[in-house]
Amino acid sequence: MIKMQKTYDPKDFEERIYRSWMDHGAFTPDREQDKKEGKKPFTIVMPPPNVTGNLHMGHAMNNTLQDILTRYKRLKGFSALWIPGSDHASISTEVKVVEKLRKEGKTKESLGREAFIGEAWKWTEEYGGNIKNQLKKLGVSCDWSRERFTLDEGLTEAVEEFFMRLYDKGLIYRGNRIINWCPHDKTAISDAEVEHEEEDGKMWTFRYPIDGEDDAIFISTTRPETIPGDLAVAVNPDDDRYRDYVGKDVILPLFDRKIPIISDSYVESEFGTGAVKITPSHDPNDFGVGERHGLGQLLIMDETAHLNENAGKYAGMERDEARKAIVADMDEAGYLVKVEDHHHAIGHCERCKTAIEPMLSLQWFVAMEELAKPALKAYEDGKLHFIPERFGKIYTHWLENIRDWCISRQLWWGHRIPVYYCDDCGEVIVSKEEVTECPACHSHRLHQDEDTLDTWFSSALWPFSTMGWPEKTEDLDFYYPTDVLVTGYDIIFFWVIRMVFSAIELTGEVPFTDVYLTGLIRDEQGRKMSKSLGNGIDPLEVIDQYGADALRFTLVTGTTPGNDVRFSYKRVESNRNFCNKLWNASRFVLMNLPEDFKNADVQEDKLHGEDRWILTRLDETVRDVEAKIEKYDIGLAAEAVHDFIWDEYCDWYIEMVKPRLYGDDIDDREVVYGVLLDVLEKILVMLHPFMPFITEEIYSFMPSTEGELIASAWPESGRYNYGEDVKGIAAVQEAIRGIRNAKAEMDIEPHRKSKLYVLTDDAERRELYRDMEGHFVNLANITSIEFADDRDDISDDVLSVVVEKAELFLPMKDLVDYHKEAERLDREIGKTRSEIERAEKKLANENFVNKAKPEVVQKERDKLAMHRENLENMEERMAFVRAQLDA
Repeated sequence: MIKMQKTYDPKDFEERIYRSWMDHGAFTPDREQDKKEGKKPFTIVMPPPNVTGNLHMGHAMNNTLQDILTRYKRLKGFSALWIPGSDHASISTEVKVVEKLRKEGKTKESLGREAFIGEAWKWTEEYGGNIKNQLKKLGVSCDWSRERFTLDEGLTEAVEEFFMRLYDKGLIYRGNRIINWCPHDKTAISDAEVEHEEEDGKMWTFRYPIDGEDDAIFISTTRPETIPGDLAVAVNPDDDRYRDYVGKDVILPLFDRKIPIISDSYVESEFGTGAVKITPSHDPNDFGVGERHGLGQLLIMDETAHLNENAGKYAGMERDEARKAIVADMDEAGYLVKVEDHHHAIGHCERCKTAIEPMLSLQWFVAMEELAKPALKAYEDGKLHFIPERFGKIYTHWLENIRDWCISRQLWWGHRIPVYYCDDCGEVIVSKEEVTECPACHSHRLHQDEDTLDTWFSSALWPFSTMGWPEKTEDLDFYYPTDVLVTGYDIIFFWVIRMVFSAIELTGEVPFTDVYLTGLIRDEQGRKMSKSLGNGIDPLEVIDQYGADALRFTLVTGTTPGNDVRFSYKRVESNRNFCNKLWNASRFVLMNLPEDFKNADVQEDKLHGEDRWILTRLDETVRDVEAKIEKYDIGLAAEAVHDFIWDEYCDWYIEMVKPRLYGDDIDDREVVYGVLLDVLEKILVMLHPFMPFITEEIYSFMPSTEGELIASAWPESGRYNYGEDVKGIAAVQEAIRGIRNAKAEMDIEPHRKSKLYVLTDDAERRELYRDMEGHFVNLANITSIEFADDRDDISDDVLSVVVEKAELFLPMKDLVDYHKEAERLDREIGKTRSEIERAEKKLANENFVNKAKPEVVQKERDKLAMHRENLENMEERMAFVRAQLDA
């Protein structure tokens, strides 16, 4: 029999085991065979990480959770498919490539589009494999043979098909709308890519003169730099203060331009003065007001957030510089009324953190109203579930208030918009194929739209494009829709909603039934991990030091869906210790088998009470873990497995059966072998989804197993139900724990042996303790048990323990060395007498008593009283000890 290594070292086997799984195709389901066997499909698609990214703790937790679900379902007999892949990450990748070129003295524009895209592909190929290899070290069991990339040929076809279908239905249009513009990246970004940060700013109030009158209206704004673009002043129609002003004109300060005063319910009367400036080209709400009132547009900034020629003398100024200049000029001209502190949220680009500029721009949009309705109805009809449920409200709120989605990006890396323009007649042609002739005027002078599609446009198709859509593939037929999406709660807007409405539109079904939302990984102080704080932790370094299993277990225990979790190395070390515990316990079991041992079944007719107890508890734990995983209480499921292994199997059962293992009864040893191995095998299977490497390694040494653990079956429950034995062992454990704790409280060495006196009027409890006397001897260092009928039959010099239905007594003479006790008491009595003498002298000093604070004097008196009481008790105890020595 091949023996396990003496010490647990994950570096000895983790890489070897993963390579073996890959070589044996353990992650690739045999679809056709599974269908013949009647297996049900279980499918997860991996949220695609950025292709050039590196594994961070968020990825590690998310993928560990997906792996647990996939491995569990595989063990449960499902045809389990987990599809991996990566995202082309248009802005992130393009920014990195542009930076690389800058260092080489080149620019994106000098290279030209084709050459630049070539550079982006080189970058992707050079750095694109990092995260894949890192995920393998984590132990993920996704089907790498089905790996996809959002820019591969099949997914590109899906993206273009999606665009065509929406365009043909009139749901994609090109128009001037307010978009979120990033001046740093020089591209539009979606609402979901804007991070709002609370900031302390200012609110300025300006005086706008009424045209032809010696009067003015006061407006409040947080953005004076946009005053050149003002096309109206608006008030609420129910605001009586301004009823007589509506319909008049004001003269725009500094620009001597007339603009109207209008009424619109958008205006909040409580904000500032209740009158606001309307700048339709630089504010989404103002844009809506401008549309309703036919104000037109006036764009005053360029793509770098510098003011343009429409801003007069402020043209060429950066927006912050223009703000200062305009405020100064307004003040000098007498138009500035007051400046107030104002706390508000400012939108920033989630990638580069630049403050975004709402700006009128000609872009491509998806009309969302028609697409949002079925996505909302699917949730309301119970076809889509969020774990935890509270996120359903966020999903609903977002869809009920959704705006049209800007899908064009001023980038070169990504899916180019499949639209062509005729340079002669202006015809717009949408086509998946390259267009060389205008269908309207037959001109050959055409050009394709320069922009690319939002990354989320392709990611929205991920659950079904990865399976071959728009083709009708076997995978799509069997594995779609998927079962669960595991993703962070922070991208519910970015991704989840878009996948749902896209799937319903294109496939007629929700893309998944359950959405399991994880929280964020924070540091021990509860702070978000970030480069600026320097508190980020590299998962690979943790794996290198502690092993993948310890990291995985740390990431999923102590967590609940949707809640953030704090990462600590203490927890990793604790879980590494758990691995050690399992390793040593398994090695102990296997080492105690005979050299020629083959197999031993559970001999149910020869079981002892502790055997029936552990088998019943195993049965209960299997059911408990199963129920918790099915409800996505994965952290609780992991803890249930951990507690059963550590507390019940290792600390209790193995210790209980050691005398039988070392005993002379060969037949009974066979009974113990059968139970030890049966429970250990099922433990390994149960723990496998959480800790795949150590369980697979130990499983390979088991004498009764064949093949790999990853391909085995989840343990069945319902066979063992010895309820009375469970109650009995629980009572014995309570008594033994009580004895151990009582000794610890008295600083008595655990190994000191003593007789046990039991006082109980419960006949069943007497019988139980009598039957289980061997466990008291073995685990509590009891020499023998004696039952008393009356408390008077037991000496007063005892250590007592109260448990359910009984009182236990340990003779102190068995536990204490009276010679050493006399020496200890003598020392303590001497110290206490010294303290009493010191306190008496202090309190006899009139200066101290009269001059010290009353509370200080009282404290000293209390100390003296305590020392005198302690001395009296110790002298009484000393008298007893001397009597025992003289006896």
